[in-house]
Amino acid sequence: MQVVIGRIGRAHGIRGELNVDIRTDEPERRFAPGSSVVCGDRTLTIARARHHSGRLVVSFEEIPDRTAAEALHGRIIEAEIDPLELPEDPDEFYDHQLVGLEARSGDDVVGTVTGIVHGPHQDTLTVEVDGREVFIPFVTEIVPVVDVKGGFVTINEVAGLLDPAEAETSD
Repeated sequence: MQVVIGRIGRAHGIRGELNVDIRTDEPERRFAPGSSVVCGDRTLTIARARHHSGRLVVSFEEIPDRTAAEALHGRIIEAEIDPLELPEDPDEFYDHQLVGLEARSGDDVVGTVTGIVHGPHQDTLTVEVDGREVFIPFVTEIVPVVDVKGGFVTINEVAGLLDPAEAETSD
């Protein structure tokens, strides 16, 4: 199974290095030298990874220069993992573990998690509620319980979050 671990940004310098937007909570593990990653239809080997000005800069053994690096701009980087593998931190989850979980508010089942949107500052769960797609900020204040083994997430109700008719308006 492949999981997204990054997105390639601009080339950095002339030696084929690339800025990478990290999409994993385990960058040290996923971008370790010698690790293999998938980028489109290619398998690449991490030669080196370092932080520079708050960004991850990665060089791949197969990318010798800036021209080759620029051709990868905007591509997604994925890592091959065992579907049963769990992140090291018990409060972290892979997307495939969350998709399909029941979404509960209190004791009521209100929908099903259908996906995860990875934003630059926080992730968002997509939940199907009565045939509608609802976006739920994936933060502890709103999603306090994630029970993968139990098959559910708990969503704290915020006025208008699950039902737009209940939204507070300023008249």
